Amino acid sequence: MRRVRTLGLLGTGVIGGGWAARALHFGIDVVAADLRPEMEDWIRGAVANAEGALSRLTLAPLPPKGKLSFTTDPNAMARQADFIQENIPEQLQLKQRVLADMSRHAPPDVVIASSTSGLRPSDLQLGMAAPERFLVAHPFNPVYLLPLVELVGGRQTAAATLDGAARFFTYIGMHPLKVRREVPGHLTDRLQEALWREILHMVNEDVATTGELDDSIVYGPGLRWAGMGTNLIYHLAGGETGMRHMLRQFGPALKWPWTRLEAPELTEELIDKMVAGTHAQAAGRSIRELERLRDDYLVAIQQVLREYNIGAGATLRSLEERLYEESATAARERVRAAADAGAPAAGEPLRLLEIAVRPEWVDYNGHMTDSRYLQVFGDAARPRAAVRDDARARGRRPARAARSRAASPAR
Repeated sequence: MRRVRTLGLLGTGVIGGGWAARALHFGIDVVAADLRPEMEDWIRGAVANAEGALSRLTLAPLPPKGKLSFTTDPNAMARQADFIQENIPEQLQLKQRVLADMSRHAPPDVVIASSTSGLRPSDLQLGMAAPERFLVAHPFNPVYLLPLVELVGGRQTAAATLDGAARFFTYIGMHPLKVRREVPGHLTDRLQEALWREILHMVNEDVATTGELDDSIVYGPGLRWAGMGTNLIYHLAGGETGMRHMLRQFGPALKWPWTRLEAPELTEELIDKMVAGTHAQAAGRSIRELERLRDDYLVAIQQVLREYNIGAGATLRSLEERLYEESATAARERVRAAADAGAPAAGEPLRLLEIAVRPEWVDYNGHMTDSRYLQVFGDAARPRAAVRDDARARGRRPARAARSRAASPAR
């Protein structure tokens, strides 16, 4: 597979626009092809819209941004591209015809990938020239932010094609996941579809509203899924014996008529596969280690969501506002009481602020960032709270000194 300097896009809708924004951000030129000339303005607008989020994704130095060009001639695009990503509607015959035609204009060492969310690559590569360079590369919307891309080879796909595609997608900041065997819907869409079918059943039967069902995910398992998925979480639920105990205890419930999805027979072979899989995911880490990891990212996720006042972050923000207000009320009462008692005598110890400096508050130089200083002092001033009088006598230091101690390991 040749080095990818230019990405060719066939189809410039939501997915095509997402591919363009991601590639351009990481220094790859993009030639976008669409039969509708008005789509040039659309894709340029989509790229501009994505840039705000992409610019905040990382502070790491990036290569110069790629250049975007547009054409209404897909074959001209195919002759210029080093890698082609097809994003046209999910119609098998349409995709087969377009891919076959394009493959006769693209050089034989140019990989051609499809963004299809469910069609089999073996069906799509029928009639293509050099079908061994074809694969499915299924992204998730928004493509410019979500890193997952499922790579699926067909019967004629070469292993080198999958390996080369994985290297390219890794370069533009994605997580390529090779699917072991082609199945309709690949991996993630099959999981999403199972949940979606159950949602439709419950809405149809007035069990819950769509909002209530979304809340049941946003405030619960969704937070866990973000860091560990489903299987590793269930491994944790089994306690010290992990997945084996989980399946022994809760496996029989799979036969209860809770859902409209028929569960497979829970054979010893299946149990052994599940146990082996989750043990591999655990990678030698104990249940306690995994619990600490899970708890750390759950706290971090909620702190991030708090800044946007959504989901569990809105709950955390509401709690903090109440606690701040209660603290401020108590502080005002203490100030009034102190004023009634008279001013403190000269020579009394200065009240100092004590706070633990979190690792994420420290910049690359090992210093507490200005924004965190403002946050800490603002939080302290709001309730007008202070540490105990004997802080200095016990050798405790304020936030600036604490920062040096907390940051020292990072230096």
